Amino acid sequence: MVKSMTGYGRGEVSSEKYRITVEMKSVNHRFLEVSTRLPRQLNSLDDQVKRFIQQRISRGKIDVYISMEQISTIGNVVNIDRELALLYCDGLREVAKLCSIDQNIDLGTLVALPGIVTLTKADDDLEELSVLVTEAVEQALLAFIAMRQREGEGLATDLTKRISVLKLMFEKVETEAPNLVDEYRAALQTRITEMLGAIDIDPTRLATEVAFYADKSDITEELIRLQSHFEQFGNILDAVDAVGRKLEFLVQEINREVNTIGSKSNSILISRIVIDAKSELEKIREQIQNIE
Repeated sequence: MVKSMTGYGRGEVSSEKYRITVEMKSVNHRFLEVSTRLPRQLNSLDDQVKRFIQQRISRGKIDVYISMEQISTIGNVVNIDRELALLYCDGLREVAKLCSIDQNIDLGTLVALPGIVTLTKADDDLEELSVLVTEAVEQALLAFIAMRQREGEGLATDLTKRISVLKLMFEKVETEAPNLVDEYRAALQTRITEMLGAIDIDPTRLATEVAFYADKSDITEELIRLQSHFEQFGNILDAVDAVGRKLEFLVQEINREVNTIGSKSNSILISRIVIDAKSELEKIREQIQNIE
């Protein structure tokens, strides 16, 4: 199944204590590269997340963003530094007396002073967080893969149409090819007559020259290989694994056969078809760069 290398997925999982959100997005890349951005509390899960993704994805540059929100205060402790509070109070009274102002001390002002009231959060439950992160990554990954598959279906449809166009092009070449030798014989005989006038042409020498040209310009093998490549291209598109690299290699082989046909043939029609085919192959190559 053809999959695009661009995609996006999001997953969110909550428990009584935590909410984990995962977002994934990817762009084209020759190989697989996974970059993660996690909160400090989850740094120990970085390798686990990367391995989980690498088991399901073959190619692309993937950025993964994971956020964590603590949604419960269970286990948190409020600490009051009583000695520090008394020291603050004594100091404030002394300042008030020194400045001859009201000695009333506002509670809000007092608790806002640094160090009097502090909050100690409960230790994070790494085992619970590991389970939640895995579930959220799985959700995001399923959405991510689904998007890649949808885009891949569009790419496969486009590539199938373009390969069909190439097939039609070279069916015309196959029809034209048998006429090349006869055309060359007639053209050669005409040129010789124009140069030598009424002098008789040695038929054996002419036949030898035509036979040499026929052997040199024969494109039967190239056409057979092309048809095989076109069929293989369709089979690869139907495969279930990652196919991008296989298609890249196959397009190189198709391009090689097209170039050979172009270099062997002196036909204007075939030369035009070869030029059009190379243009179509370039479009196919660009599309394949998007495939996993």
